[in-house]
Formats: sequence, structure tokens, C-alpha cells
Amino acid sequence: MTQSIKGLMVGVLALMLGACAGGGGGPGETEIRTGRIEQITMTEMKSNHDAGLGAVLGGVAGAGIGSLIGAGTGRDVAIAAGAIIGGLGGNYAQQRYFDKPQPAQQIYVRLGSGVLVAITQPVNPNLYQGAPVYVEGSGESARVILRQ
Repeated sequence: MTQSIKGLMVGVLALMLGACAGGGGGPGETEIRTGRIEQITMTEMKSNHDAGLGAVLGGVAGAGIGSLIGAGTGRDVAIAAGAIIGGLGGNYAQQRYFDKPQPAQQIYVRLGSGVLVAITQPVNPNLYQGAPVYVEGSGESARVILRQ
């Protein structure tokens, strides 16, 4: 029995050391490229700032109200029904009244390598056609920043 515990401890220790030897746990590096703005088009982007918050708050409120109804199994059903109806209502309210499209810019940048990239981001009034810029990051998190 002691032999199997020792074997298990050696295995756990090996896993821990292997995890330590992996990539650093610090912040990752961000790719930064340079280029010039070729075109800026005004557009809109949907805000996802508080995605799902309305459904969560509505569900909690509905469950709270449902808990005030009945007793025993009927109360459990009321809580579940209240949570579902509250979640649906909260989601609807958030989409209808709070998730309004935000003004944005679709910016076309010709990178130093010759590649043309398009990035949609919130409006930055300092950007203009022909401006030297940095393109920071990639994918959904890419941003265009004025080079000075």
C-alpha cells in the first residue's frame, strides 16, 4: 500500500513540475503591425457589454417571486416557473431597451507587408485616411491606433 502511495506522489510531483516548465503564466505578447489607413467607413456594432445580464437578473427575480407562492411541491414548481419566465422577460427587456447598436468605424489598413486588413472598432476621431497607424492584436480583439 505504501508503495502505491509513493508512486502516486511521484506522479503528482511530475505533473506539477511539468506544469511549471510550460509557458510563462504572465500576460501574453500582443502582435503589433504597422501600416497606413486606406479607407474609413462609418458603421454600427452591437454592444455585448452586459450580454446575458438581463436574463440572469430576470431569472433571479422570478425565482424570488415564485418562492412566495404556495408550499411544498407547488412552491418548487412556482420557483422554477418564475425563474424561467423571469429569465425570458429579462432577456427580452435587455435586447429591446439596452442593447442598442453603437457607432463604429470599419478601418481598412494597408500593412507594411502589403496585406490589406479591415478592422471594426468604436469610433476614434483622431484616425484619418492616410494616417500612419499600429494594428494591435488580431481577430476580434484587433485595434487600430494612431502612430505618432
